[in-house]
Amino acid sequence: MLVIFDCDGVLVDSEILALRLMAERLTEAGFPIEVEDMLGRFAGFTDEQTIHILEEEFGRGIPDSFLADYSAELDKRLPNVQIIPGAQEVLDLIDAPRCVCSNSETHRLKITLGATGLWDRFRPYIFSAREVGEKRPKPAPDVYLHAAKEMGVAPADTIVIEDSVAGVAGAVKAGMRVIGFVGASHQQPGASEALTDAGAETVVRRLVDAAAVVEAFKGWRDPG
Repeated sequence: MLVIFDCDGVLVDSEILALRLMAERLTEAGFPIEVEDMLGRFAGFTDEQTIHILEEEFGRGIPDSFLADYSAELDKRLPNVQIIPGAQEVLDLIDAPRCVCSNSETHRLKITLGATGLWDRFRPYIFSAREVGEKRPKPAPDVYLHAAKEMGVAPADTIVIEDSVAGVAGAVKAGMRVIGFVGASHQQPGASEALTDAGAETVVRRLVDAAAVVEAFKGWRDPG
């Protein structure tokens, strides 16, 4: 049994920081968007995916320098990110191989996981979707399948803990079972239902509770 953790919004409370900053900078650049809209729509997306969608909606291009400037500012803020409550405890409780699969780039994962004391608990099994295989981000299943292959575990014997619809959808496409997590600061009303609709078999609000679900999944397979 392999347990895959998403990073942003599951292990570290970084989605709220990143999406709030992007909403502020987009609005300043003449592309007004509310923080709540960012939180509800773009959690789990890459920066490039978000910008592409917004350019289509606004009908004009966002300045070429925007992403580089935003990314540089975000990297400066990420060392202050908070660990999700229960992250250390759930790792102590889960007796199974584990890894991280994220849409974030490795350099950013090193910042956030390093700042919260989690980097050494996963390395070298930390995979960025944009740096493996065809480099397709979630909801593509690629990063999950790459991780399972690297860890020598079949997708059907893999459990993924995810906080975003994109992440859940990608894991389901990979043939993996999914626990939805809605305990991070960015989660909006209706998040549990959205993750369930995307294919999560159950949803937890406290990350530490995922350990008991993993144990239950070990002895129970979905007949579907």
